[in-house]
Amino acid sequence: MIDTFKKLKNISLQFGLTVNENKTKYMKGTRKETQLEKLIVDNKHIDQVRSFSNLGTIVNGNNTLEEEIRERIAKGNKAFYANKVLFKSNLVSWKTKLKLYWSVIRPTAVYGCETWVLKESIIKRLSVFEWKILRKIFGPTKETNDI
Repeated sequence: MIDTFKKLKNISLQFGLTVNENKTKYMKGTRKETQLEKLIVDNKHIDQVRSFSNLGTIVNGNNTLEEEIRERIAKGNKAFYANKVLFKSNLVSWKTKLKLYWSVIRPTAVYGCETWVLKESIIKRLSVFEWKILRKIFGPTKETNDI
């Protein structure tokens, strides 16, 4: 691992770049639970992390999706509540509300889903989120009891 960081440092120096000790972290991909370690390369301390955010997606060392799904659902909720006035307005048609849902909220919730390995539990959580948002958009339905 230390050799890899030394190679990274040497190659980056060739292009006039420096490695920032405060921003540089490393992560080991393993299913076993290990202690977090610090590497010391040329008197610089490099911390190990269990997960990090890259371009809006969460990457973790044991390659699980639970944290990523939780974050995506939270961001989908945030997108809904940011536009709640539009969704609750009677001046906006249901077609427009549906287009807004499909173009803003759903892409926010499923960003990066091309790389997900879906389990039944994850599919269920995403379905629950989707139906919850759609119920909030369209409101309660009236049932008629024709007996």
